[in-house]
Amino acid sequence: MGAQEEQNRRVTTSLTQLTEMPDPQYIMVGDGHRVATYSWGGDELPTVVLVHGFASNTRDNWVNTGWVRDLQRAGYRVLAIDQRGHGASDKPHDPRDYSLRELASDVEAVLDTYLVSEAFYVGYSLGARVGWEVLQDIAPRIPRGVLGGVPDGIPLARLDLDQVRAFADEGTPVTDPVTQNYIRLTERVAGNDLHALLAIAGGLRASKQVDPDPSHAPSQPVLFATGTLDAIIEGSKALAEACPQGRFVEIPGRHHFNAPGARAFRDAAIAFLAGE
Repeated sequence: MGAQEEQNRRVTTSLTQLTEMPDPQYIMVGDGHRVATYSWGGDELPTVVLVHGFASNTRDNWVNTGWVRDLQRAGYRVLAIDQRGHGASDKPHDPRDYSLRELASDVEAVLDTYLVSEAFYVGYSLGARVGWEVLQDIAPRIPRGVLGGVPDGIPLARLDLDQVRAFADEGTPVTDPVTQNYIRLTERVAGNDLHALLAIAGGLRASKQVDPDPSHAPSQPVLFATGTLDAIIEGSKALAEACPQGRFVEIPGRHHFNAPGARAFRDAAIAFLAGE
């Protein structure tokens, strides 16, 4: 084998390892739905639980972007969740199945089933908003957290639900620019169910106390990270300031939809989890 062929083989092997995923392990959560989970590394290692954003999944948000690889290299066991309505998890179409409380409870149910007594939490976008709740609900079990691209208001508040519904039911073109971006996001990730994602948005809007309450903020160390081009950056900064041990880092040159792939984000998060 020549030098070029060997180099090509190594590149191919590296890319394959980057995107390898174990088979999903299904957890039955409180209301009878199945949530898909994925685990890398031995259970003797410190655990990091990863929770993805809206219209994404474990592979898209965490595997293809190098998070799972880099966390393993840093010495962590990784436990990732496809949130209900996403990935290989059940995708009910009833908005009542998607309250913020249900999404947060799913994370606790996964940790209980895996017998994880303590874990670091890393969430992005919707996963970060869920994390704001998880860090408080089971604070003794979550010593540190990373909340990327966390909205300070109702998640998906700028999404035009009527236009999404018309598009999903009748193929009516979407004209609202923000909603167009979300539609493109849903179409980018294979396996997304637009009616389930529509139900998620509706369920979150109907949730009680859906806005993060700065007067009732997580008390443990929390790193907030948001792209410099993200429209929610000022709100994310305000949430960081509300946390007694909050820290904020900007992800240079990134907007809401491409920030998870930034090496600067991964490096800052891994350093923070290590206590640096």
